[in-house]
Amino acid sequence: MSDKLLPIMCWNVRGLNQPAKRASVCEMAKSLRATILCLQETKIDAWTPQLVQEIGRTQLTECIALPAIDTSGGAAILWNRELTTIVSHAVGIFAITAKVTLLGQSQPFWLSSVYGPADDARKEAFLRELSFSTPQPAEPWLINGDFNLFYEARDKNNLNLNRRLMGKFRQAIDTAGLKEIRCTNRRYTWSNERQNPTLVSIDKFFCNLPWECRFPSASLHAASMATSDHCPLVLADTTATPRPGKFKFENFWPRFPRFHDTVERAWNRPVQSTCAFRRLLTKMTALHGT
Repeated sequence: MSDKLLPIMCWNVRGLNQPAKRASVCEMAKSLRATILCLQETKIDAWTPQLVQEIGRTQLTECIALPAIDTSGGAAILWNRELTTIVSHAVGIFAITAKVTLLGQSQPFWLSSVYGPADDARKEAFLRELSFSTPQPAEPWLINGDFNLFYEARDKNNLNLNRRLMGKFRQAIDTAGLKEIRCTNRRYTWSNERQNPTLVSIDKFFCNLPWECRFPSASLHAASMATSDHCPLVLADTTATPRPGKFKFENFWPRFPRFHDTVERAWNRPVQSTCAFRRLLTKMTALHGT
């Protein structure tokens, strides 16, 4: 028997130290109706109730945090306690793992949110922790986050590939019995935002077979990249896939560092069209997705 999945959002936010960034994350989670919010690279080493309230407001009032080290890294899971119960959890070096029960469901599942290291020297330690986090084969398991790894060449838009690490990542997910949940509307989740950008899919959702059988109608969508160079991902039931509201300009955006440079760079991207209206539409679309 399948269950209905309430929306789970995952996002590498590239730091939450600025009030404007916290406001942006709060607005995005609200617009996508996230029941569980998994954040990576928070850069927060000490979480307070005030900080949780600023990010989650009245909806996402509970939090488990993996503190940053010297404002580097960090992760957190926030959830709506009226719709979700978490009875146990573990915080590792790279991941948070929790036992989750959704409203109206009697059986829990395991949820892990990870932030893989950017340093290649630490990636094997990350994969070892991933293997240690694996629950018993019959228990449903969902894992998401910024893995800072990929296992297929198609997950990068150039041929600068570390095939040794790709192989180790593939071996780790195969050993754990994990299957990727493919994003339906975006191929890459991260960009270095240069003139000729490197694009990579490093933000992912995986699940094991018991979880897939329990939530067969789950679908993964990407939202606008907004205030991070990573795009937010939201996993939800296909019968009630959350959709962000219409695009609107927020007054606090110009306070972000490099705001004007980012807008100018997006506007000045080459457009291969001689039609003035199509050129304008393309440029406005580029700004929207920046």
